[in-house]
This record gives sequence, C-alpha cells and structure tokens, in this order.
Amino acid sequence: MTDLIHDLIFAAAGRTPHAEALCYQDQRMNYAMLAEAVAATANGLHKQDLSRGERMAVYLEKRFETVTALFAAAAAGGVLVPVNPVLKAEQVAYILIDCNVRILVTSLERLKLLQTVLPLCHDLHTVIVTDAGDHLPSIAGLTVVSWETMASAGSTHPACRVIDSDMAAIIYTSGSTGKPKGVVLSHRNLLAGAKSVTQYLQNRSSDRILTVLPLSFDYGLNQLTTAFYAGATNVLMNYLLPRDIIRIVNEQRITGLAAVPPLWIQLAQLDWGKASSLRYITNSGGAMPRATLNQLRSALPQTQIFLMYGFTEAFRSTYLAPEELDQRPDSIGKAVPNAEVLVLREDGSPCAPGEPGELVHRGSLVAMGYWNDAERTAQCFKPVKARQAGLPLAEIAAWSGDTVRVDEEGFLYFIERRDEMIKTSGYRVSPTEVEEVVYASECVAEAVAVGVPHPVLGQTIVLIAAMRNGVKPDRDILLQACRQRLPAYMLPSHIELREGNLPRNPNGKIDRKLLAQQMQHLFMEANP
Repeated sequence: MTDLIHDLIFAAAGRTPHAEALCYQDQRMNYAMLAEAVAATANGLHKQDLSRGERMAVYLEKRFETVTALFAAAAAGGVLVPVNPVLKAEQVAYILIDCNVRILVTSLERLKLLQTVLPLCHDLHTVIVTDAGDHLPSIAGLTVVSWETMASAGSTHPACRVIDSDMAAIIYTSGSTGKPKGVVLSHRNLLAGAKSVTQYLQNRSSDRILTVLPLSFDYGLNQLTTAFYAGATNVLMNYLLPRDIIRIVNEQRITGLAAVPPLWIQLAQLDWGKASSLRYITNSGGAMPRATLNQLRSALPQTQIFLMYGFTEAFRSTYLAPEELDQRPDSIGKAVPNAEVLVLREDGSPCAPGEPGELVHRGSLVAMGYWNDAERTAQCFKPVKARQAGLPLAEIAAWSGDTVRVDEEGFLYFIERRDEMIKTSGYRVSPTEVEEVVYASECVAEAVAVGVPHPVLGQTIVLIAAMRNGVKPDRDILLQACRQRLPAYMLPSHIELREGNLPRNPNGKIDRKLLAQQMQHLFMEANP
C-alpha cells in the first residue's frame, strides 16, 4: 500500500522496474534506477544529519538530480522545499530563512550566486553541490559536499518512521500579495492530489507527460506525482521559447501537457504541426481566454482540453470535462474526485443557485496551513458547519477568497478574486471581465486590467496589452470594442501597448502586482 509520496517511485519500480520513469534531453532513467537513486540519496541525507521533519531545499533547474533530491528528502523523513530556479539570491534566502532550511541542494554556478546571502541563513548547516567534482568551494560555517559523495551511501531503502499526515513539502506561493507564503503539505495531501488528477485525466502507464512548469509550483510538482502514480514517463523540460515545447511534444510523442494561460496564449498562436500524440492538455492558474481556447481546439482537434481551477492551499478544486466545453466554456466545472466544493455566504450558510459566494474546499486536499504564520492560517483555514450531525469537532476547510456562483446543475462559475477587484465610482469591477472583452477583439496577444488610485473615482481602470504578432493595435478600436460590451464605469481610462510578453511571476503567470505598481508609479509621475 502506498501511503508516502516517495513510495510512488518504489511501488512503480516493484511493478515495472524497466519502464521509463524520467527523460531529460538525451538521458533516460527507468523506475528501478530512479528508486535506487532515491534510496541512496536518502541514506546520504541521513549521514548529513537531516532529521525527521527538517526542511531540505532544492534550488536547481529541472534535471534528474532535482527529482531525485526532492523525493529523497521525503524518503529520509524530511520536508522537501522546491525553490523556483528563476528566483534571485535575496528571494532564495528569504525562503531558506523563513522555513529554517537545514540542507540545500544546488549547482556550483548557483552556489556562487548565493555565497553572499547564505551566511544569513542561520539554520543552514550543509550545502550539497551537484556538479562540483573535486572543486568544492569553502563557505564559512557550512559543510559543503559533492552530490557524488552524498549519494554513495548505499541504496538500501532507508527506514524512517513517517506517517501520511506528517509534513512532506512546503510550497511557496508566488507572492501576489506581500511576501511569499509557505503552504505546508502532508504526504496525504500530495498523494490525494496525484490520485484525484489521475482519475479524471485517466492517466495510464503508457502516458508521456511533459513538465514545463516549475516544480516549485504545485501544478508543476503534480506532473511528477501523477506520472509516478500511474507508472508513466515524465519528460523534464527547461524551455527557452514556446516553439521548443511544440518541438518536444512531437519528438517525444507527448500525451499530456499542462500550462498556465500566458503560455497557452503564446502556444495557441504557433503551428502545432500534426501533434497527433497529445491525448490531453490542461489549464490552471487563471482563466483561459475564449479566443485562445478556440485556437487550441482548432489546432488540436483530437486533443481533450481540461479547464481547471485550483489554489495552492487546496491544490485542485474543480475541472470542466472536455465534453462540456461547447455548452459551458466559461465554467470552472465541478469538484475533482474526492473533494467537495461549497459556495458559502459570510455566515457560512450555503448560497442558492446563481447567488455569489465564497468558494470553500473541504477534503483530503486541504493543506496543513501556512508555515509559522498563525494569523494568515486562521484567515484561510477555517471551520465549516458540520456536514454530519453529532460530530463534536469542527472540520477545517480552505476558504479561497474567490467569489463564484453555482448553477442549477451544479456547475461552478468564477466571478472575482477578492484581492484583484478594482473599486471605481462605487462599483466593484472584475479585471477578468474587462480582459475577456479585450481578448475577444483579437487585437492583442495578452491583456491585463489593473486599478490605479484616483482622487475622485477611488480607482481608475488601466489596460496593459501586448501586441499580437508584432502588430500594434489601434487604441480606438480597443476602446470601441470595450464600449460595445461594457458599461461606462468599466471602460479603461488609459491603454498602454507593449511589445513582447507581459512580465511573469516565478510560476509563469502574468505578474499583476508588478504591472499595477508600474502603472501607479507612472500615474504618480504624471500627476504629482
């Protein structure tokens, strides 16, 4: 029976030891090889004094050592902390300090970038370097060892008393509001997520799943756990350009691909060729624009498209089945397997069909809370009214902060994200509603609506749009498209056109916070 996240690899190795587990560039690793590497690395971590429940961070791009280290941390009884490889030294140090990381796995090149900040990480005692060979740097107060030395401790399955409700991982959110928060996940959380997704995507051992998202993103990490749950192959990719993804899909005969809306917007505009191997694609991390969805359906007519909604505190909440796309393209679907999604009023009572309320998620996917942050944990992880009479203890659910509605047939529809709402002229305006109208004009590649402080209106709406195929759209045409479909109070007061892609946060989503700050600064300069 598989109760712990690393046991997914050992179980698959027991069933099909010679099946391909990982592929990276021209390298291959079967499940027997991966299981042996994880066991040896876990034993090495024991020798480096990683105790039960202690945190081990991995600051690497996607490669075999990254995957091995993450699952070995769990096998050693520790807690894995995947750090996004695009983060800079100061951001990495924040994470290492915030969750008291004891061991860091990184490369020689990345270690050089971190040398000035590592002395600030007072709980850190060991750095494991993947590619240093015999040229290990010396860092005052730290033990620095090579990956080869650490992983040569023998491959006997390490014995460590861990149960499924123990901490397994800390995933840091992208920090759209203030400093990033460390969401604590148990083995049970991660396994439940892998099982749930595998059920509705109908993953099988013959699948080849391409991982382009960062493993520090729960959506990215799930590409690994889902593949290992099904005994499938995971293909790791650190892409430079969107067209590289399409090339790998065709070369590697990829059957499953996950991405976020900004990446899908770019991919939808490219030539997919035959791409006959793709069985499904998935979207999460924001709404996929209708125009992008239509382009993808046209380019990939044999591929199933799953539109999903989730938030890190409960991983995945809903999905819309492909057969519902024609009838309900704007819906986020229904609850994923083994989860219940509620739409509740502020007093905790259920909303009627069509009535806006907060999306609340209950079940085994609900995380353990925020690391070392009781106040914010209490705001998100709150009790729900007893679902079964007679239970003396309240059940803790994850309150998303998102406003949704449910229709008579139980399908959910996203309305707004509470911390992204624009308050103008006494109205609350959803940025998504403005953006959908702009996308529908088919004049822009990307669009974001933000609120900027205004002395009379409270906030005024500013639209930032990226050019489509290098062609600069006409502002008057965009405004006319908005006037035709939006009331006056929802019209942008200013449109800024940019070349290239809009800025991303570390998880690949458009960085709304940065854009809002830039626009606020611009308007302050113009109106001192």
